[in-house]
Amino acid sequence: MTMPGLPADDRESSPVTGYSRAHWETAADLLLRAAWRWATPRGALLGLPGRPSVSGVRSDGLEGYARTFLAAAFRVAGAAGEDPHGWLGRYAEGLAAGTRTPGRDDAESWPLILDHHVQGQPMVESASVALGLRLTRPWLWDRLDADVQDRAEEWLRGALRHVPAPNNWYLFPYTVAGFLESVGRGDARTAGVRERALGLLEGWYRGQGWYADGDGRAFDHYNGWALHLYPVLDAHLAGAGTTAYGARLREHLESFSLLFGADGAPVHFGRSLTYRFAAGSAVALGAVTGHTPLTPGTSRRLMSGALRYFLVRGAVDENGLLSAGWHGPHAATLQRYSGPASPYWASKAFVGLLAPADHPLWTAREEAAPSERSDRVLALPAPGLLVQSTRADGIVRLHNHGSDHVRPHEGESAAEDDPLYGRQAYSTRTGPTAAGNVADNHLGLVVGGARSVRRRIQPMGAGGGNGWGWAASWHRPVFTAGPPMVPGLRVESVTVVRGCHELRVHRVVGAPPGAVVEQTGWATGPEEPLRSVLLPLHGWSGRDEVRAPRGTAFTAWARVPRLTAEAAGTAVYACLATLTGEPEPASPGSPASPASPASSAGVVGDVVAGADAVEVRWAEDGSMTRVAFEPFGVEHLTDGGG
Repeated sequence: MTMPGLPADDRESSPVTGYSRAHWETAADLLLRAAWRWATPRGALLGLPGRPSVSGVRSDGLEGYARTFLAAAFRVAGAAGEDPHGWLGRYAEGLAAGTRTPGRDDAESWPLILDHHVQGQPMVESASVALGLRLTRPWLWDRLDADVQDRAEEWLRGALRHVPAPNNWYLFPYTVAGFLESVGRGDARTAGVRERALGLLEGWYRGQGWYADGDGRAFDHYNGWALHLYPVLDAHLAGAGTTAYGARLREHLESFSLLFGADGAPVHFGRSLTYRFAAGSAVALGAVTGHTPLTPGTSRRLMSGALRYFLVRGAVDENGLLSAGWHGPHAATLQRYSGPASPYWASKAFVGLLAPADHPLWTAREEAAPSERSDRVLALPAPGLLVQSTRADGIVRLHNHGSDHVRPHEGESAAEDDPLYGRQAYSTRTGPTAAGNVADNHLGLVVGGARSVRRRIQPMGAGGGNGWGWAASWHRPVFTAGPPMVPGLRVESVTVVRGCHELRVHRVVGAPPGAVVEQTGWATGPEEPLRSVLLPLHGWSGRDEVRAPRGTAFTAWARVPRLTAEAAGTAVYACLATLTGEPEPASPGSPASPASPASSAGVVGDVVAGADAVEVRWAEDGSMTRVAFEPFGVEHLTDGGG
């Protein structure tokens, strides 16, 4: 099943996805046509059906206008002003109506832009309005009456006068200021806002092309669809040429391009995942601006693969609207700020249409995605991530030893389970189990009947090479019931990967008497062509499988393999986890009993463990991996040598 109304597949130029530039233009038109059925009489608000966000229905209506305007702007600007469906006329009338009496509770007026903690969402939407106006200036802004231009400026300036959230939000007034300067309406305030945003961005840059989303350690898809997109696109529209931001985007795409599976799916990790194919916006922007290490054929394969992935899996509902979720509707994928029009930040992916029809992005033949070419392992010490992809099944796995969603002013015990950041691993074929169900890919403790969650993640390093890699971190277990923390309790974790296998080694320090330690594996559904295996290597005494009735974004309910052991004091635990989609995967073997080491069948040979270290011999080639905690170090030795 695909989105009704799209052209027939073009397998000559796009042998993998079948999508051409015509598919992107048509997809934009179809999404816009469906959304405009829900517009107010003059088009200032697009109040799409669905559960309102915490910001209320008027803000949600503005969100519908702003985010769809962004798609229309990329569509028309990319066609050099050709607007066969008259989109810009509708948005011009909506702009005039929405800014006539802002803040009034009537049928058309836009809400005022205030501080983020008072009425924040309009500031987010101001960036899409400003960017849309900048992209379409010759055909929309320059044709507006002077009083409408003045009213629009006054409304937009609310973003310059008020306080953003302490993260990527600072790029919203930055974008507004960039538009105002581009139309000759800049001043000291616009200059100051832009300087402030870029200064913060410098502090958030952590290397290897990755920004933290604020002063903490949140690394996720906001890198592509916000932290790179706004400054790089701003420089491109200003004709600034090569900038530090463009160079960082190029470096970011070196690793980020590996985070798409062979089926086109981006890794299911981090917040705002309902933006779906917006994950491809950084890839498209790199191709448009030239700030990319990817060939045009690879870029189109990635961005079109993501678009097709969602369109054929039910992301568009029976009304032609993007639903709030992942494939289809999925409540656990959403945040409190998610509303019916939130998914339309996916419009950012249409930035690729700024490349004209004769651009290599559209004329080059599609090439394989990085995850389709060979098995890959990539360690990223800056964000504390480890990427593992396997060609045979096209699955990409992301091992998280550095990204959390704990803001600097929050204590570690401010604490609910955060499935979108707190798990050890994520992939393009599995989603985390919902809060309240058993946590997948988690090392936790049970103390007095209360289970721990992983909140603030402290990276310990990452590295590797030649087909293997590792990443490590530590955290203080936080309990959501009873006392929030156990004094002195600490978990140190290391993931070592090769092929489709993951060696997971943990040292639990300071476990109180009576505690139980649990390790879970990948969550999969009963009808999925996936195999999730979790085998004990050292320290475990129990092995079973538990269910997650709320399932994941990929399956209605899930099963999760689990290992358990009694814990007291300090101890080391090791296991082998495997997620594979191969039709007949090589079995890692079944131990004779839950307490015995996993011996087998071509994966793990000898396992030697001490109080502070574990050595594992890999049966395939006799190489050995050693993980030590005192002093900390990870080694992979081949043929008995280095």
